[in-house]
Amino acid sequence: MKTLNIGKGELSNVSEISLGCMRLSELTVSDASKLISTALEEGINFFDHADIYGGGRCEEIFSEAIDMKPSVREKLIIQSKCGIRKGFFDFSKEHILNSVDQSLKRLKTEYLDVLLLHRPDALMEPEEVAEAFETLSSSGKVRHFGVSNQNPMQIELLSKYLNNKIIINQLQLSIMHTGMIDAGLNVNMKNEASINCDGSVLDYCRLNDITIQPWSPFQYGFFEGVFLDNDKFPELNKVINNIARDKGVKNTAIAIAWLLRHPAKMQPIVGTTNVNRLKDICKASDIELTRKEWYEIYRAAGNKLP
Repeated sequence: MKTLNIGKGELSNVSEISLGCMRLSELTVSDASKLISTALEEGINFFDHADIYGGGRCEEIFSEAIDMKPSVREKLIIQSKCGIRKGFFDFSKEHILNSVDQSLKRLKTEYLDVLLLHRPDALMEPEEVAEAFETLSSSGKVRHFGVSNQNPMQIELLSKYLNNKIIINQLQLSIMHTGMIDAGLNVNMKNEASINCDGSVLDYCRLNDITIQPWSPFQYGFFEGVFLDNDKFPELNKVINNIARDKGVKNTAIAIAWLLRHPAKMQPIVGTTNVNRLKDICKASDIELTRKEWYEIYRAAGNKLP
């Protein structure tokens, strides 16, 4: 597994693929242990959580599955998220601090490597978030901070008050969800693909050394389903399968390799709970698509170049 640096090197030697733990609560502790062990064997050392995943049970199962202790903890990079509550978002200082304390308790660890704000909160008071971050940083409970699904101006507003740099932005991105790429290719055009819905977030993150973590890398739409082996996308699957066959890997590896090929040095979050599928996905780290192959996949997804 290749590694990357997150931010300006605030986190180094990080696996370029992360295991998302959103569905760990669907597994027994034994099966979760096999999954996490496989991830570690494949070179994955970064694990993505959130306080709402499984109502907190995913974090509990994770710590039980690996028998969390100092010798184990030092090998892991653990990220969690907070801010989503039932029916609303909450970036209040009280909620952030309480959420982190609860995550630490469930994960049986004294610190998080990274804490992300989970989606934007329209009622965010950046000064209050800054106070929460400063408290968590000075106490050693959180080492680094980031956001998810935020546009450049939202990050700028928050950063104005922070002493702690935002080093990650977790965004939905896949071969079939490419809005942030489409807008950059269709500048000065009068077509749907030219509509910039994200404030040039891709370029902004690159300019500011913020690592993008693509989530749902196999999904089309918003949790509408996977595009691989889907009869709705025959041309795309034909192209992906041909490239996969030529390179001797599964189609899942090609879908992740497509993201890894982007020079932004993204870190995809993969949420599979299938051990064999995870092994297949990890082969993406050994593949580098050519420029021609990357664009061939992009066009097969229904995108037209200007």
